[in-house]
Formats: sequence, C-alpha cells, structure tokens
Amino acid sequence: MNLFKSRTRPTLGSVIGRGHLIVALVAVAMASVSLTLLGVLALRVYADHNLHLIARSINYTVEAAVVFDDKAAATEALALIASTEEVADAQVMDEQGELLARWQRPETGLLSDLEMQIARVILEKPISMPIVHQGQEIGSILLVGHGGSLMSFLLSGLVGIVLCTAISAWVALYLARRQLRGITGPLRSLATVAHAARSERAFDQRVPPADIAELDNLGNDFNALLDELESWQTHLQSENETLAHQASHDSLTGLPNRAFFEGRLMRALRNAGKLDERVAVLFLDSDRFKEINDNFGHAAGDAVLVAVATRVRAQLREEDLVARLGGDEFAILLTPLHKAEDAERIADKIIASMEIPIQLPGSTQVLTSLSIGIAVYPDHGVTPGELLDAADAAMYQAKRLSRGAQQTAGAELPVVHVQTRS
Repeated sequence: MNLFKSRTRPTLGSVIGRGHLIVALVAVAMASVSLTLLGVLALRVYADHNLHLIARSINYTVEAAVVFDDKAAATEALALIASTEEVADAQVMDEQGELLARWQRPETGLLSDLEMQIARVILEKPISMPIVHQGQEIGSILLVGHGGSLMSFLLSGLVGIVLCTAISAWVALYLARRQLRGITGPLRSLATVAHAARSERAFDQRVPPADIAELDNLGNDFNALLDELESWQTHLQSENETLAHQASHDSLTGLPNRAFFEGRLMRALRNAGKLDERVAVLFLDSDRFKEINDNFGHAAGDAVLVAVATRVRAQLREEDLVARLGGDEFAILLTPLHKAEDAERIADKIIASMEIPIQLPGSTQVLTSLSIGIAVYPDHGVTPGELLDAADAAMYQAKRLSRGAQQTAGAELPVVHVQTRS
C-alpha cells in the first residue's frame, strides 16, 4: 500500500486550531523575551548605579578607619553596609594596595552559585573607587555585585511567560473553536450533503444557510446544482419507467406483452412447485377479428382489441394476469388455482362478456366472440412453453368445435361450453 495514500489527512479544524495556537505561542514568546531583555538591561543599569552609590557610602564610612589603619573598624563599617545591599564581595585596600577589610556574602549552595554566575554574565564588571582624604588617595574600594534581585526577576519573568503562554494557548483554542463553528460547520454540512448525493443519490437534501457570506454563497450554489440534479433525476426516472413499461406492455391495449407474461408465468410455476399449488393458463383468440379488420379497417380492429382487453380484465381477480401475445391472441394466468372448474367458470364469464356489441368509431357496432383453451399446472405441463402450447392446442380444438367456446387440454372427450347469445 502506498504510504502517502494511507496517511491520514489533517482536518480543517486541526489545521486552524494548530495555526492559532502556534501564532499565539510565538507572539507570547516574542513579547516575553523582549520584555525580559528590556528588564534585564534596565536592571543592569540600575545595579551598576546602585553599586556606585554603595561604593560612595562605604567610602564615606571607612575613610576614617583607613586613615588610622584600623582594620577592625574598617571591617565592621564595611560589613554594616555591604550586608544590607546587593553586594557579593566588598574589599577595602590601603594606600599600598594591601587588603585592609573584606566582606563576602555567605555561600548558600547551588542557588548562591547560580546567582553569582548570573551576576558575572549579565552585570557590569566589579567597580573600583578610590578613597580620597584631603585631596590625597589613601586607599580604594572594590565591589562585586550580587545577582539575587536579578535571579528573582528572571524567575518571575519565567513564571509570567509560562502563565501567559498557558492563557494564550487557552484563548487561542477558544478563538479557534469559535471561528471553526462558523467555517467548518457549513463546510461539514456541505460535505455531508455532497457525500449523500454521491453515494446514495439523495438529491433531496440541502445545505443550510451559513453566517459567512462566501460559505453561504457556496451553499446556495450547491443547492441550486442539487435542484437541477434532482429535476434531471426525476426526468430520467420518468423516462426509464416509461421505457420499461413500453418494453413490457402492449402500446394499444396497455396489457403486458408476451415477454412479461412468460416471466410472470415462470415465477408463478416456481412458487407453485414450492407450495404444491396449481396454476392455470388460458389462451384466448378472437373468432371474427380478421373479418372485422378487413370489412371495417384497422381502426375498427384496434377498437375491438381494446374492448376485448377491457372486458377480459374486468372478469379476473386482482392477482390474475392477462396479456396480449400478439394480433388477436391473449393469455391469462390464474394463480393460485384451487380447482380446474374455477378456470372453466372464469372462461365462461369471459365468453359471456363478449355478448354485448362493441362500439366502433362512428355509429357502427359489431359482435365478436372468443375461443378459449385451458391448461393446468402440473397436469398439462410444468414449463411455460408446455403450458402455453397445451392451452393453444386446446383453444384450436374449441375453435374447431364451435365459436365462442372453451376447451380444457387433455380431456378424453371434447367438453364444449357454448354461450347462447340473446
């Protein structure tokens, strides 16, 4: 399988949400870093200025101790000031550069080392200030700054960055979801309707309106396209139904044709074999159709065929089937058939229905009759061809005996039923 094809594509929601989150995080990071750098620079200037002020204060305090070379007084004065300020190391030198007094901030482990490292990297270099007495330099002071305040500032900035990042991420996700409701909602509806139209041919569904103008216009255009497709599908279905009906029905009488009849007969025989039922096939033929057609024309013949089809259908049950096989030949399928006498009784009703004259175009009326042959499954055949042939042979036997008669196939003696016309 192709790895590129099997890879899951990201959704629009995830793309937009990730984009919002990245933009928010980058913006917060840039702002935080910028503010931190500005703060560090400001703190550096402040710390340098503060060291100079501390150096001046120590200068004034230890001046007398340096003049009298009093180490104890110098150490006490130096510790008094340096211990309360941001000083890591303070030294007082005499005129010869010898160490007179020194104060160092007590070590507190890893945190103290970290503060000193920050102080060395960020703060200015240690400052040196001369001690002047009556216009003459009598010593000097060396101060090294301490990074405690800077460390606190950096930690506070880091905490602020983390909090701002978390808040920004939440706000970005919230805004992304809010925006997605206006973008992906209509697109999801559009995709759902399009999928239903493609896979299920459901052209009756429509895309709901959207708040965004472009998406609403897209939905309206897609709905208009669905309207056209639905109209075209209805038109095609209507044409297909018409063509299917024309292919399986006689255009003159509207009855099913031979192919339709044989298909139904085959299914009826299959069901009858499973349910152990009987089925009857009646073969009908007009006795005077050719004479009427020759004397009165094809229009009259067509009128006779339509009238015969209407009268025959009126004598049957709803589940029975009558078809025009061609010319003036008709066939009837009776299923289920309880007994052979039922088929003969229906044949008698059909023959009797022909006693009423048929109105031709104009004022002419004609009389016609039907000869009927009956074949019963499984007595006279087990296939459609066998039953139709048996019923056809019985019909010709009835026609030879008398017009307007019926005959059952396989009868030892001809049994002819003739309806007396009034």
